[in-house]
Formats: sequence, C-alpha cells, structure tokens
Amino acid sequence: MAAAGFGSKQERNRLAQFYAVLSDGELQQLAREGGSLTAEARTALAVEMSRRKMPIESSAETEDSIARGGRAELRDLLTIRQFRDLPEALLAKSVLESAGIECFLGDDNLIRMDWLWSNLLGGIKLRVRQEDALVASRLLEGGGASQSNSENPVK
Repeated sequence: MAAAGFGSKQERNRLAQFYAVLSDGELQQLAREGGSLTAEARTALAVEMSRRKMPIESSAETEDSIARGGRAELRDLLTIRQFRDLPEALLAKSVLESAGIECFLGDDNLIRMDWLWSNLLGGIKLRVRQEDALVASRLLEGGGASQSNSENPVK
C-alpha cells in the first residue's frame, strides 16, 4: 500500500472491513495489544467494538489487570543461585517448581549453545520473586525437607 493512502478514507474503510470479520475474542485481543496499532487502527477498532456493544478497556486498565495477575517482571526477580552446568540448574528449577515456586533461568540459552560461555557470563542464574527467595533458598539447601521431618518424626 502506498504511503499516500495511509490515513485516507480508503484505509479507514479497509480497517472497518477487516475488523468486521474478526470474532469478539480477536477484537478484545487486539484491544489489549493496542499499543502496536496506529491511531487510525485504534479508532476503527473502537468504532467496531462500540458497534458490537463490547466494553472497551483502556491500556492503563489492561496494565493494571496484568499487574493484578501477579506476573513477575524481570526487575522484581532475585538471583538466588548460579550454576556452571545446565543439568544442575534444571534440577534446582524442577525442585522449586514442584514446590509451587515460580522460577526462571537466566542465560541458560546462551550457555546451552556453548557451555564454555558459562564462566564468562557468571553461570546460569536461577531467579525467583523477592517474596519467594527465602523459602526457595531453604528448599535448595535442604532445609525445607529437614523442617518437615522434624515436625513429623518417623517412629
């Protein structure tokens, strides 16, 4: 499409036709990802959603709903362990996940491609949320298992 047609009546009609054939779910998904749309596309999307009497939530509301969903952001994560080799890191990650602690591995793909990079990068980093850091460290040290054994002694 030529740049001269951008913002024209033809473009508005094209967008209106495109949005008219999408399902309600697809329109809602587009509205959630509205930051990547042009102003013209956002306007056409809003018109189509109001025509269908669908609620239109703003991008601020969408960001708030994501924040309430509890998804961890990279800046909120703490590195609790570093591993030279991938198998050790995967084992520790599986221990935490089996305990219900959400965790992530950092630099694992780079080291997976060439394990010699491990020393350069400081190893594979095991990261957890700040509020889970203490419990996760104790689990990896084996403290979680000894506490449960001391509370329920075997006779």
